[in-house]
Amino acid sequence: MTPIFNFDGIYTPLVTPYNADGSVHWDGLADVIEYLIAAGVHGLITGGSTGENYAQTVAERIEIAQFTKDRINGRLPLVVGTGTMLTDDSIALAVAAKDMGADSILLASPPYAVPTDRENALNALAIDRAADLPIMLYNYPHRTGTMMGEEFLDRVGRSRNFCGIKESSGDINRVHLLARDYPHIQLGCGMDDQALEFFAWGAPFWVCGGSNFLPHEHVALYNACVVEGDFAKGRRIMSAMMPLMRVLEQGGKFIQTIKHGVTMNGIDASVVRSPLKALNKDDKRELEQVVRVLKRTIADIQAEG
Repeated sequence: MTPIFNFDGIYTPLVTPYNADGSVHWDGLADVIEYLIAAGVHGLITGGSTGENYAQTVAERIEIAQFTKDRINGRLPLVVGTGTMLTDDSIALAVAAKDMGADSILLASPPYAVPTDRENALNALAIDRAADLPIMLYNYPHRTGTMMGEEFLDRVGRSRNFCGIKESSGDINRVHLLARDYPHIQLGCGMDDQALEFFAWGAPFWVCGGSNFLPHEHVALYNACVVEGDFAKGRRIMSAMMPLMRVLEQGGKFIQTIKHGVTMNGIDASVVRSPLKALNKDDKRELEQVVRVLKRTIADIQAEG
């Protein structure tokens, strides 16, 4: 089955810069969008967990998505996140995405409810009917408490709109399952420290929070593995990125770390909404050191051709 939308490349789940009072810093968001477009990422996502969707109202999320859509102005595809606890809220976000002309929606399992595969599929199909847009599924059971199992995938696969999945379970067996048994659902990396393995299994896209502040380096890994098919080069780039993956995936401060990375690039995104708190001096120093070494190493690899 030919997908109705191709998710190819690096998709950046946008951070949301805030002012000191917690309001959205619109100029900062515009700067992030322009920086990423200039750096060559392939798509942008609003309303994901990296954007602190859990700390935003539905109205705020729609406003952020609309602002992003207007700012992109057709230069890149826009995926609008619809994940919420309430189905009606997810449908409202999906309808808004359709009305604003978004290219796709990101659809996650509702957290805490722990629905069965059948219940989860019926919920997803209801959102699908409301939007009638290409859908990137988001399987992150560690956050939602629910795995998108085989019955779920079989049921939603009857709609052509379900054409991609950001797989964030961390279970390499899921990569094998999706690549072998569900080839009509494009496989996307959603677990940064497994990017090389995803690409080896044919994943055409990577949703990576770190690309908010290191887009060139993430694009470099994608190009080496997917565009050039040079996995020897890809392994070297991935090896250089692993210290960053350790900081992001195992440090317990994923969003704060990414937002400080954006701030390091000259766009103030350091403010986070409650219950999170900004990084301390030691955390900042560690990230800055990791980034310096990573950039230098990957630049040297790239210079070799």
